[in-house]
Amino acid sequence: MIKEDRVNISIAIKEGVKAAWPICLGYFPIGFAFGILAQKAGLHPLEIALMSILVFAGSSQFIAVSMLNSGAALFSILAATFMVNLRHILMSSSLAIYLRHTSRRFLSLFSYGVTDESFAVNLTKFREGHWHRYQGLMVNHVSNAAWIGSTIVGGYGGQFIPAGAFGLDYTLIAMFLCLLVFQLRGRYHIITAIVGCVSAILLSIMIPGNAYVVIASTLAATIGFALQRYARKRGTGR
Repeated sequence: MIKEDRVNISIAIKEGVKAAWPICLGYFPIGFAFGILAQKAGLHPLEIALMSILVFAGSSQFIAVSMLNSGAALFSILAATFMVNLRHILMSSSLAIYLRHTSRRFLSLFSYGVTDESFAVNLTKFREGHWHRYQGLMVNHVSNAAWIGSTIVGGYGGQFIPAGAFGLDYTLIAMFLCLLVFQLRGRYHIITAIVGCVSAILLSIMIPGNAYVVIASTLAATIGFALQRYARKRGTGR
């Protein structure tokens, strides 16, 4: 029985690494770009490494570096990071359904590695079935290692690359656009995306800071959920 468990865990690790490598391929250029931008903002490679290890949130790290470069106060940086990362509550809630009866120690280790990309992969795999929590854990932490390593390399290599070269400032935006396209699986997803984009643009004009991101995301998700629920009720004749 012990040998069987070990074989199963070994297979889970291999399958988790296999599922994570496309994320790693995306993280290498983005992490490298972040390392360069952080170096240009005055951060030492060791500081870049610590930020990637302690924060491990690409969008928040880009925002923090941008705000540091503009001379923003520490409280403003913390508040912006908190607001942007609120989406992790929604992502963790969606994954929690598939991680029932799991120890808090494992959940802490698993939750540390949840990002937009690993969430998308793991949620899809969990929904398809035959996906174990150890496979999900490997997806999270193999991606984590790729991100940390690439940001450190970018931090060291940034001194040899001119600021603004190769369109590096656009890398994070390009990543999120790709993630959005892959999530558009039907008309309700498209409507939700349009509502999110339009409301974010309008709210950014009216609301200072980054709070509009969370408000627009919540509004779009609520409308998308309401539309899907209405369609299901209509389809069942209720």
